Amino acid sequence: MNFEELPTVNGTLIWYYTICPRQVWFMAHQLTPDEHDDNIVLGRFIHENTYLRERHEVQVGNIKIDLVRGPHGEALIGEIKKSSRAQESARLQLKYYLYVLKGYGLELKGMLFFPLEKKKEEVYLDEAGIKEVERAVAGVREILSLPLPPPLKKLKWCRPCAYAEYCWS
Repeated sequence: MNFEELPTVNGTLIWYYTICPRQVWFMAHQLTPDEHDDNIVLGRFIHENTYLRERHEVQVGNIKIDLVRGPHGEALIGEIKKSSRAQESARLQLKYYLYVLKGYGLELKGMLFFPLEKKKEEVYLDEAGIKEVERAVAGVREILSLPLPPPLKKLKWCRPCAYAEYCWS
């Protein structure tokens, strides 16, 4: 399969890339997780009911940014997560958004928001971050080119996973 025929890489796939390659494949092939899963319901609630003064769900090309702040303060984009447990994944997802926006000529700061923990983390895109994002995009594309999902492998993320039925039933 050539890359032009593959589903488009987006922030959600970058997020799943550091968690589980099977989730990347499932999501890209329109196999959605259990929408009634407690973690998904809680995440949706937090996303819809926090930082209400900010602009939410801003679409730029193939990315959808959770939060945009500016122009009256310091311009930044943000990603809202229910927990910092997967902070590395959230950081990479936000770097991906910064990378895409840099391609449009916008150099912005990013901020991860963990409202239940009352925690924030600034995220910047430097040269190491650019390389990290480019490796992740290549890794996602490789997973998407597979005819079947990657092999099943027990990971620390399996227990709370909304895709568990696809793997363990």
